[in-house]
Amino acid sequence: MKQIIYHSRPFGFDEAMLSGILLQARRNNARDGITGALICRQELYLQLLEGPEEAIDRLYAKIAQDDRHADVQVAYVAIVEARMFPDWEMLDDSMPGVTFSCEGIASGAIEAATVDELRGVFALLAERAKG
Repeated sequence: MKQIIYHSRPFGFDEAMLSGILLQARRNNARDGITGALICRQELYLQLLEGPEEAIDRLYAKIAQDDRHADVQVAYVAIVEARMFPDWEMLDDSMPGVTFSCEGIASGAIEAATVDELRGVFALLAERAKG
């Protein structure tokens, strides 16, 4: 199974747009066998996607062309044995204090983060979602 982490800058972000993205992602991901999590701020999308390799490749290609995203960049790609979010078609980050702050994002925290740091943020979200 393939796992990818990417980040981008939202274009035209508001709560209604986020709700629409999550609704569509959950429906389509359930259909395609994809799970993952989305960390969203007004200036950041940081997303982990996992599932069948071909489905992940198709979804990422679609995201890269989506005009709701600017400056889409892959931070991590790997073939993994187990899902980090097996029960979530798309978990949304509702704990902003646990992940990157707006100030940190503005000062380049995402670009400076290591793969282990990015995966660690998602591991923390996965643990909190279990509990």
